[in-house]
Amino acid sequence: MPNTMQTNSTKNGVFQFYLHNLVWLGLAVLAIVLDQWTKLIALTKIPHVDLPCQEDVEKICAYSDSIQVLPHIFDWTLAYNHGAAFSLLSDAGGWQRYLFTGLASVVSLLFIFWLMRIPKRLIILPIAVSLILGGAIGNLINRITLGYVIDFIHIHYEKTWSFPVFNLADSSITLGVIFLLIDTFFLEKKRSQSIGV
Repeated sequence: MPNTMQTNSTKNGVFQFYLHNLVWLGLAVLAIVLDQWTKLIALTKIPHVDLPCQEDVEKICAYSDSIQVLPHIFDWTLAYNHGAAFSLLSDAGGWQRYLFTGLASVVSLLFIFWLMRIPKRLIILPIAVSLILGGAIGNLINRITLGYVIDFIHIHYEKTWSFPVFNLADSSITLGVIFLLIDTFFLEKKRSQSIGV
């Protein structure tokens, strides 16, 4: 007679995946495709010159003109980011490329594993994980193929304030983190209360 306890624990174990989550993987793929497509458009449409960076001649930097979208607020400006999101550690000695490539690869695999295990009744959590996953892989593709990430969205206020240049992958990660925080701090509490009642 088969051991039903063992069979049930295997079905509900670590490797329990739900096929409905392929839809959420599709959202991650959409984020990757849109990110890569917009980066290609930025490379081909924003006038720029690739030259050695002033602070590190071993790195290549894009020196570009800005294309105004909303005057004094929003421009298309091409930049090569050798660091992390929003140019964090971009002036480090080159080791950050390997660190961020390895880190993004491991996190992406963990997020795919996590995403495939999310129960069907949840909506915000898989959206969050998908957006973070898509953004991480979008920037990972650049980091592996080019050694840097292509950024082109520049938000600023005249000449007095300027946010670091970023891309759609960074936006996807940021939006995903916002959804993840909403799920963690508000929706998870409601789920826990409804189970406890």
